[in-house]
Order: sequence, then C-alpha cells, then structure tokens
Amino acid sequence: MAEITLDGQKVEVPDGSMVMHAAEKAGTYIPHFCYHKKLSIAANCRMCLVEVEKAPKPMPACATPVTNGMVVHTRSEKALKAQQTVMEFLLINHPLDCPICDQGGECQLQDLAVGYGASASRYEEEKRVVLHKDVGPLISMEEMSRCIHCTRCVRFGQELAGVMELGMVNRGEHAEITTVLGDTVDSEVSGNMIDLCPVGALTSKPFRYSARNWELSRRKSVSPHDSTGANLIVQVKNNRVMRVLPLENEAVNESWLADRDRFSYEALNGDDRLTSPMLKQGGEWKAVDWQTALEYVANGLKHVAADHGAASVGVLASPHSTVEELFLAGRLVRALGSENIDSRLRHAQFAPAEGVRWLGTSIASLSQLQRVLVVGSNLRKEHPLFAMRVRAAAHQGAQVSRINDIAHDWAMAMATSVTAPAGQWAQALADIATAVAAEKNGAAPAKGTATDEAKAIAASLLSGERKAILLGNAAAHHANASTLLALAQWIGEATGASVGYLTEAANTVGAQLAGALPGEGGLNAGQMLAAGGLKAAILLNTEPVFDSAAGARAAEALGQAEMVVTLSPFMANMEFSDVLLPIAPWTETPGTFVNAEGRVQSFHAVVKPLGETRPGWKVLRVLGNLLGLQGFEFESAQDVLAAARGEADAAQPMVQGNVLSNRTQAAIDVSLPADTPASAAIYQLDGIVRRAESLQLTADGQAALPASQRVPRVRGQQEALA
Repeated sequence: MAEITLDGQKVEVPDGSMVMHAAEKAGTYIPHFCYHKKLSIAANCRMCLVEVEKAPKPMPACATPVTNGMVVHTRSEKALKAQQTVMEFLLINHPLDCPICDQGGECQLQDLAVGYGASASRYEEEKRVVLHKDVGPLISMEEMSRCIHCTRCVRFGQELAGVMELGMVNRGEHAEITTVLGDTVDSEVSGNMIDLCPVGALTSKPFRYSARNWELSRRKSVSPHDSTGANLIVQVKNNRVMRVLPLENEAVNESWLADRDRFSYEALNGDDRLTSPMLKQGGEWKAVDWQTALEYVANGLKHVAADHGAASVGVLASPHSTVEELFLAGRLVRALGSENIDSRLRHAQFAPAEGVRWLGTSIASLSQLQRVLVVGSNLRKEHPLFAMRVRAAAHQGAQVSRINDIAHDWAMAMATSVTAPAGQWAQALADIATAVAAEKNGAAPAKGTATDEAKAIAASLLSGERKAILLGNAAAHHANASTLLALAQWIGEATGASVGYLTEAANTVGAQLAGALPGEGGLNAGQMLAAGGLKAAILLNTEPVFDSAAGARAAEALGQAEMVVTLSPFMANMEFSDVLLPIAPWTETPGTFVNAEGRVQSFHAVVKPLGETRPGWKVLRVLGNLLGLQGFEFESAQDVLAAARGEADAAQPMVQGNVLSNRTQAAIDVSLPADTPASAAIYQLDGIVRRAESLQLTADGQAALPASQRVPRVRGQQEALA
C-alpha cells in the first residue's frame, strides 16, 4: 500500500494505483474525458492534469502512478490553469452546436466547459469538418466533428466487446474515429459506446431528435429478455418510453447493456400493439369491452371442461412473463382441475427436475473464473453480458473451452473447441469424463474415448481453482438434456467445478419457482402442441409458432382446439386464436423476474397501460373470480409475489434454501437423440425484440430472416449476411 497526500488529505491506495484512483477513494473529483473505470488508461484528453510536488510540469492523474509520500494538488492555481488550457484546445475545433446536439444537457464537455472554459475563443481560423459515417441502424455518427478523440469507443470495442470495430486513423487535426473500411458496427453490445461517448459524436439513432434530456422522467426497471436481469433506467416522456439506459449494478450488469435490452423498447410504441380485447366472430376480429371478453373466455373454459374434462384445458406460458403472471396462470388451470401448464416451450425433453435449474454460481463470479467449459451455447449472442464477463476472465488468463455444433466467433481466446453435431454432445462429455477418470484413477460414468480434445479439456478443469461448467440454451432444449446434465454433474464433482444452466429467458428460474411446470399427470409443452393435445388453450405472452420447438406445427395443432385465448401486448396468434386479451408489457405493469443466479428483482410500471391494456396478473385474477375459483383475492402484485414465494416476507434479494439445484439422478444414455430444436436467434428471442425495427435491421437481425426479406444497408452488413 502507498500513502499519498491529496489536497491535504491522507489517502492510502494499493501499489500500482494511479492518482485518479486515489482521488476516487478520497471522493475528490478530477475533470476527465478519456478515463473510465472499466477501460484501460489512454491519457488522451489531458483534462485530468494535476500538480504533483517536485514534478516539473502538471501530470495526468489517470496515468501517474502513486508513490509513497507523494503530494498532489488538484485545485491549485497550476492545476486549474493546466486544465483550463486543455479545455481551450478541446474547444478550438469543436463545432459548439449545443442547441441542436442530441447530447445537449448530458454532455461532459458541455458541463466541464462551464467550469473550465473561457467566455470567448482566441481561435479565429475555420474549424475542421469530419464527414459522417453510416455504421448501421443503432449508432448515429452524423456529427463526428464533435469528437474529441478520447477513444473510449475504440477501447470498449477492443477490450470489452472483443471486436475492434472502430479505430482512429490519421494524425493531428486529420485524426478521426472510423470503421476504416466503411463497415457497420455489428457488436451485440455496441450501444454502450453511446453511453461512453463524452460528447455528441456517437448518439442513439432510434432516439435521435425525439426528446431532450431534461424533458425525460427516469424510472428504474429490469430487462425482460435474457437471464442476466440487467438493471435499467427507462426514460419516459408523455407516458411513452423514449429511451432505455443501464442502471449500474456491479453484481448483475455492471454498467453495461446488451443492445437487445437497450433498443427493444421500439416495439412498445409500434403499430402492432393490441389496445383492446378482441373476439373472432364469423371469421372477423371485433373489438369488445373487457367484461364481454372475459365472460366469453370464462364460459368457454367451463363448457370445454364440462364436455371434455378439465384435462383438456392447458396453459402455454412464456418464461419472459413475470412471476406473478406465471403463478396465477398455474393457479387458474389447477383450480379448474388440470395440471397442464408449461413454460419450457423450446424443450425437446421434459424430464422432471429435482430442483430449480439455475446458473450454479453468481453472475459476478463469471468474471473471476479460471476454467470454463460451455456446452451447447452461442454464448456471445445468447448471453451478451455473460460473454463480456467470461471474456474479462479470459483476458486475465482463464482457459475457456466449449462443445457446440458451430464454432461461433466468441471474440475471446479459446483453449479448446470441440465442434460436433448436437447428437454427439453427450459422447463428447463422456470422452471428457473418461479423460478425467483416467487422471484420477477412477471409473467413468459412461464409455468414452480420451481424445486429444477431451484430454485438454479434462486437464484444464482439473487445474485452477475457480471453475464452472455452463450448459447453454441448446443443451437445455436438447432431446438428451438429462444425460448432458448428468455427465456435466459427474465431471463437475470430479474436478471441483460448479455446474449450471445459463438459462434462456428473463424468468426461466422464476417460472420454475412459480410452478409453471406440469404437475402429476399433466401434459408438457410438447404434448400440448401436438395435434389434438388440447381442447382449450391459454397462451400467456407467447407466440408458439416462433417461441416453441413445434414451430409451424403449433398453428396446426392449436387450430384444432375449440378455444384458444391469447394474452399478449401484441396482435399475436390471430390465425388460430378466438380471443385476444391485451396484457401489459414489462413497462406497463409491476412484476418480478428471477435471473439466472436466483436474484429476485421486482419492478414497477414506468408508464400507464396503453389503451385498454391491463396488467396480466389482474386479468388472470379477474378471470379466476368469474370462474368462481378460490384463491384469487389478491389486491396487489406484491400480494401475488408473496403467495408465489410462500413467504410472509417477499422482499428477499435472493432465492433462499435448497430450492436451486442442478443435481439429477437421470440415467446416462449417450446414444444419438432425436432431432434437437435450435435456439432462438439473438433478435428473435421474444415478441418484443421481434418487433423492434432497428434491431431487425442489424446484421444479426437480418441474418435470421429469409434471404428474400433481408434489407442490407451497407458494405459491412452485406458481407455479414453473405
């Protein structure tokens, strides 16, 4: 540890720290632009110049290592003069177009110019002009003359996103940030560059010119997409979501967001929103009032149950629904006398679990792993923020191995990569188990061959201290999922690695906790979506054609039902539904998601429901009342959550006890399984992202579409789609 004197205050910091770190610990603000706590030190902007006693000139606080006994002045005349001089240089070529800049009101340069800038410039020559760049549908680089070359965007891409899509070319006044070859910026976390930009050079293209910073209300929420449970700040104007930004939470999403979380809000304001209940009469859809729609549904369910038995009624629920919605949907169908409810829509195997499947470790610990084996996942696209943490671990020397059917580019160093069809993943794990058993002089759980790749992965897992085996979406959906888990469990116990599922959706863990799984004798999702599986189906927040393993066959199967009720924020499933009930998306309802690590995160509505939309939990509660069922007397979403958790105190931050478990007693069978369904593409995960126009125009969005529907924009996207 080194002790320095900072503005007369003694500060002790670890050896190797910079003056900036000491200032942060002391609570002293030093103006800066290029420095960011999550990025490497560049010392580009020089705005953080401070006076260090015995140094001949002002020194950059971000790049000056502390030494024991150092005396630093951040507010001395020498320091302030240096900072004011740097500000003058930064403003020489800056366009000073604050009145029309989208960053106006939240611009670091604008803020610091008030304190460190002069009232007039001594520079009379023409300012430089930098041409705009078209880098895709998410980031606007229309005003690159504003760029101050802090290189935050460059360093983020290179160090955290893993892809250096932006770089700085030329020197002096000709220097500029560009993609060099005119490519698009296609990273799945590219929107973070917008947050990092301290001026108005990089701005949000979907948000551009739609509102001013000071017009927006800021409300906290939680992402409804992948299992990270990223914390959000939702910015609202006139009861309309205008922008989504990250809310810093080091334990969950740090200070980052995936583009899916950041830009999917576009769908909430789209033309496809369902704003009033609708009934199909004579083949035509007609808007009706809530009372009429709910009575129609209640009467229909009663008649189907009376004619065909309660077991002919079922619920297919999206794991992106809230805990409250899933719990009440399960209570509704069970009160009718049926156990047919399932949220595992993309699964091919439905073996009963001994506990709630989860990550097996904390999200924060992913950054500190030393050994990682990922099975059946395109980690970078399916879990962008998890991938960032694993990438950070890889930068610190972690060995990352994987088993997958495609050798996707994860933008990180791979120790060992086994590329095999999904039907051979169980055998690949058996080979690793055989190699581990050979090293430990034990018996393997299944017959395998210790191939070179298996030996390399086994040696990796047997070394190091912090290690994890992570099963991805494709492994969870696998037709031989139980065997994959059993083999992973054996390897984990033999090597000391944690074993867990990355989990697919925002509330995959919460859906299990809420009981959105079939009970004894109940039909699973595959059976309910088979021809003739149900006579009455309730579809909660899901479009089975896109969200289930059945795909197009789901429409045919549900078309045979006597009644199909869709609860959705969008005009969905119109081909085979009889009733559409508009329920609120995550921004218009209170609710709870439980992320992959079991963290319970409740949130409030940030805007009022659109039109006649109602929160899903209220719709299900009223439907239960109309059916005359017991246990639907809830007054608030908090009451529903307390009942779902079975606790008097429903505010615990994490799921308690031995509820979370990835253990299995399943028999191991490495024989080839039947066809295994693919995981959803990054921007096809749920109904909200599917309807977000800007996300669909990205290279990843276009790649998931048939060639006839693609709209290539510029060179980079055309190559990505080829």
